[in-house]
Amino acid sequence: MSKLLSPDRSTVLFLGNEAIARGALEAGIQVATGYPGTPSSEVIESLADVARERNLYVEWSVNEKVALEVAAAASFAGLRSMAVMKQNGVNVASDFLLHLTASGTRGGIVLVSCEDPGALSSVNEGESRYFASMLEMPLLEPADFQEAKDITKWAFELSEVIGNIVMLRSVTRMSHASGNVTCGKLPTKSRKAGFEYDGPAMDSQTGPMISTPVVAKHLLRQQKLKDVQRMFDNSPFNRYTGPATPELLIITSSACFLYSCEAVEMLGLQKKAGILKLATTWPLPPKLLEKYLRKAKKILIVEEVMPFLEENVKVL
Repeated sequence: MSKLLSPDRSTVLFLGNEAIARGALEAGIQVATGYPGTPSSEVIESLADVARERNLYVEWSVNEKVALEVAAAASFAGLRSMAVMKQNGVNVASDFLLHLTASGTRGGIVLVSCEDPGALSSVNEGESRYFASMLEMPLLEPADFQEAKDITKWAFELSEVIGNIVMLRSVTRMSHASGNVTCGKLPTKSRKAGFEYDGPAMDSQTGPMISTPVVAKHLLRQQKLKDVQRMFDNSPFNRYTGPATPELLIITSSACFLYSCEAVEMLGLQKKAGILKLATTWPLPPKLLEKYLRKAKKILIVEEVMPFLEENVKVL
């Protein structure tokens, strides 16, 4: 039996990408698509290995745009789906992604972008987080292996709450490192696909899945993002560790949280530095950030490649 199908409550050593795949299985995914490219490939490979046992449709698509289109079709039919790619692929998929965020979705759909800071296995350090703010879709970044599994499962739930795609970003040192993960339950029932299209234009469940009327749907998306901010303010995936009133507040996300923890320990700064680890990096949780920003006079933001997190904190 594949370790991806390990029973509930068992503790398993997973690659980060395997943890993402397990989270998708626990969420009840039925369609998984992708285009191969390190560091993302193992997500689809892992799901393909259990496709027969879990009754999944898994495909390597001809490119990332097609992968996203196939996943979106599954979502429109009420199924949970995932499109997986490396950082370059989000550029390829962005044409359709722009329209998908505007039309909305039905079944939970997650776009997984696995990126390569330091170009460990790529010829670039492409940065896809800016697509989240540009196209107004929630962005999640797990910081350890348990969180990679748990937050992937939650991403599908969040997608269905807001009726739109959710982006999950991993990096090489998360995707290709390994850690222990406690498994949850795998669902025993599958959804039946069905597509409706003749309802009112603004009814995302029965109406046509198109981006028009553009202004009205854009307004609706922005209203839902305000709901997302409120959820992010109370998300258990965001957490603070350190003294009640730190001299230095470190704000970080993803694998940089692990780097920050190691640095604080090595420098003996546990009583002086606090770490605010954010898993919900767009839109940012405003009340949570305000609470901790008020506690320190010095702020250090730790992230890889572009100053996406820093820029958005400054906007607040």
